[in-house]
Amino acid sequence: MLIKGKVWKFGNDIDTDAIIPARYLNTSDPVELAKHVMEDADREFPQKVRAGDILVAGKNFGCGSSREHAPIAIKAAGIRAVIAKSFARIFYRNAFNIGLPIFESAEASERIREHDVVEIDADLGEIRNLTTGDNYRANPIPPFMQDLIRAGGLVEWTKRRLSTAQDS
Repeated sequence: MLIKGKVWKFGNDIDTDAIIPARYLNTSDPVELAKHVMEDADREFPQKVRAGDILVAGKNFGCGSSREHAPIAIKAAGIRAVIAKSFARIFYRNAFNIGLPIFESAEASERIREHDVVEIDADLGEIRNLTTGDNYRANPIPPFMQDLIRAGGLVEWTKRRLSTAQDS
């Protein structure tokens, strides 16, 4: 799976309240959540982000509460992937559960700059900065988790599995 997009850069310890502020948690509608994604970290971000863009952040991305609203808001905003030095464990799992690919790479996190264009080979765990020509390594996404992403998340993957089992 290849993912290519323009980068938006954030720092360390971006918590779930910065990703989707608690004042918007009265809805679980992805379209509504996307309208407010990252606005506490960058007030104008929801207007700047475009479908296909990629987030790059520092360490401990997605720390804080365990709400799934955070990766849902990111994905609904059209962001194709997140690269970070490290992820909070619950965010890591929630991201895959809703079909958002994420990649841990300290070097990519530190060296990629805002507005660079990067391409990620999820199968190989390779991140290429097409702007600078640099290459970075990330842990490849295991095949099962790639299946989750392709299906659109755990719920859709489970529906397909149940449907296939019933057809057998």
